[in-house]
Amino acid sequence: MQGKPVLKHTGIEYTTVKEIKGPLVVVDNVSSVAYDELVEVETPDNERRLGRVLEVGEGKAVVQVFEGTQGLSIEGLRTKFLGTTMKLGVSPELLGRVFDGLGRPMDGLPAPLADDYRDVNGEPINPEQREYPSDFIQSGISAIDVMNSLVRGQKLPIFSGSGLPHNVLAAQIARQATVPGRGEDFAVIFAAIGVQNDEARYFRQSLEESGALSRSALFLNLADDPAVERVITPRVALTLAEYLAFEEGYHVLVIITDMTNYCEALREISAAREEIPGRKGYPGYMYTDLASVYERAGRIKGRKGSVTQMPILSMPSDDITHPIPDLTGYITEGQIVLGRDLHRKGIYPPINVLMSLSRLMGPGIIAPKKTRPDHGEVSNQLYAAYSRATQLRALAEIVGKSGLTGIDIRYLEFGDLFERRFLTQGRDENRTLDDSLEIAWDILSNLPESELTKIKPENIKRYYKAQKVAA
Repeated sequence: MQGKPVLKHTGIEYTTVKEIKGPLVVVDNVSSVAYDELVEVETPDNERRLGRVLEVGEGKAVVQVFEGTQGLSIEGLRTKFLGTTMKLGVSPELLGRVFDGLGRPMDGLPAPLADDYRDVNGEPINPEQREYPSDFIQSGISAIDVMNSLVRGQKLPIFSGSGLPHNVLAAQIARQATVPGRGEDFAVIFAAIGVQNDEARYFRQSLEESGALSRSALFLNLADDPAVERVITPRVALTLAEYLAFEEGYHVLVIITDMTNYCEALREISAAREEIPGRKGYPGYMYTDLASVYERAGRIKGRKGSVTQMPILSMPSDDITHPIPDLTGYITEGQIVLGRDLHRKGIYPPINVLMSLSRLMGPGIIAPKKTRPDHGEVSNQLYAAYSRATQLRALAEIVGKSGLTGIDIRYLEFGDLFERRFLTQGRDENRTLDDSLEIAWDILSNLPESELTKIKPENIKRYYKAQKVAA
C-alpha cells in the first residue's frame, strides 16, 4: 500500500512520510488535505502522537507534531489525516481543573463532560458586534488599579525581564481579581507556556490555597514539554474563555505567561520550515500570529460575558524595542512595565508606572465615572508628582540636595513615600480601590495644596489631609 491512502472510519491514512525535520513531518503524495487539519502520527510500535497540517501543496503536507518528533523514524511511520481541526470539549465543569498544554487532564481526574466542542483557533468577532471595553476589574494591586486600570474586554500585557517577579504578580492577580460592586460570575483562565515544574507547582498551590482554583482553569505547558505544543496552549485556553464568556455569561480574565516562550516556538517552527526570517530571526508573520491570540479578547453586543487578557512576556535583555514587546504594544491597549531598578530596591510589585499605560482607563472607566470621581485626577497627579521626583533625583546626584529648593525637597520625599507606601505591598495583600486611593491621598498630602494642580478644588477640600506626612 506504499504511496496509496487507506480510507478508514477515522480518516485517510498515508505511509508516504518523506522527511522528518525538527518538529515537522513531511508527507508525500497526499490529496484532499486541508490547512490546519488534525493528523495522527503512528509508529510501528503503535505509539500515537497528535499533529496538525501547517502547509499543503503540490501533493505534499507539512505536519507539525505537538509531542515532538524525537525517537521517530521514517521507516514504518503512518500518518492519519482526520478530516477535522483540533477541537476542545468545553463546559463550566472545566473550572477547578488542571490540564496540560493541549487540554488533557493532569490532575488525576477523568476528563470533564463536554457541553460542546469548539475549534481551538476560534472565530473572529464581527467588528460591528464588538462592544467598547468598559467596567472596572479590581486586581488588588494599587499601581494597576489606580494608575493603569484594567477594563473588562481589554488586553493589557505585562512587560517584564528575566528574574523579575512577573509570575508571582500573575498568580496574585489570578487570586485577587474581582468585579467589584456586582454579584456576577467571574472566572480566571491561566495559561502557562514553557514554565518550569516549580513555577507550575507554585501557580497551582497558590490558587488552591486561596480557594480561587474553584473558579479557575489551569493549562500548563512545562519547560520539558515539546516547544511546538506552546503555539496551541494559549489557543486552547482562549477557546474555553470564549465559551464561558459568550455562552455561559461569565466575565473571564485570561492570564498567559510567558508569551516570549510562545514566540520562540514560532521561530523554531519557522526555521524548520526554512522560511525567510524577519527581525532577529522571528517569522515575518509574527505580528499577524500574535494578533490572532490577542484579538480574542473583547465583549460582544447583547452578550453578558467578556474576555479580558493579561499576557505576560519577559523582554530579552530588558529591551522594550525587541520584536516581541514591540509588536505586542502595537496590538494591545497599553502595557504594565516591571522595572529592574525598583526590584533591586526590594519593592514589590516593581511596576514602573512612568513607562506603563492603560489606554482604555480614561474612556472606559474615568470618563463615565464608573469608579470614584477623584480616581482620574488622583492618577494624573501621582504621575506628575512622581515624574518630577524622578527628575529631581537625577538633578540631586549632580548638584547635591543643598542645591535644591524647599519644594524640591518635598517632591523628593514624595517620591520615597510613593515607592514605599503606594507601590510596595505584600504578595498576599489585596487592596480595594478605596484603600489604594486613601494611600494616594496620604502621600499627596505631603505636598503643599497649591501643588495639586491636576485635582479639582472640591476633591482637594474633601480628601486632602492638610498636614505633612512623615517620610
